[in-house]
Amino acid sequence: MTINIQLLLAINAFARSTPWLQPLMQFYATAGGFVVFAELMLVGWWLARRRPNLGAVAAALWTPVGMLLALAINQPISAMFAERRPYLMYPNLVSVAQHSLAPGFPSDHAVLAGAVTATLFLVSRQLGCWTALAAALMAFARVYIAEAYPSDVLIGLLLGAVISLVGYLVVRVVLVRLLRMADPTIFRPLITATPRARLAKPAARVV
Repeated sequence: MTINIQLLLAINAFARSTPWLQPLMQFYATAGGFVVFAELMLVGWWLARRRPNLGAVAAALWTPVGMLLALAINQPISAMFAERRPYLMYPNLVSVAQHSLAPGFPSDHAVLAGAVTATLFLVSRQLGCWTALAAALMAFARVYIAEAYPSDVLIGLLLGAVISLVGYLVVRVVLVRLLRMADPTIFRPLITATPRARLAKPAARVV
């Protein structure tokens, strides 16, 4: 038995022993998690626009785009592996999830969480740490409800982070240039809350 399966069975045993937690984990692993990450992206934009650095704003605005890009790239990868969900392979597992025939490797939910976490770290380390905790909980919840193997969520987190970061590095210069062009327009309040004189060119690294 591989470590991957051992971890799955151990987490599922924990799920079996905590019936009171199952509804909460099911909610967070599905709709609740999306709400949390949407709010974190909104917080990232709010924090970024209060800094005199367009690099942070660019990272915040790229975050949802990078997330969607990572999910789009993951679709053909997931279809290629065509991995069946744990509850379909091990009927004795405790599962509170609605069963799906969609492939599960890499996990879409983990890809989303990894992509959002990676770029929010560029906006704020503190916000990035909170997002990383939310991502880790999402990964655990997906395994808890037997929707994914540990390997599905681990690879998903890494894949989402890499795709989002690489995409940001590719478009960063153009995105910052577009933001600077929009600065004198009516869209300025969406870009920055700092006085015009304080708006500086983005540093090499946003912290």
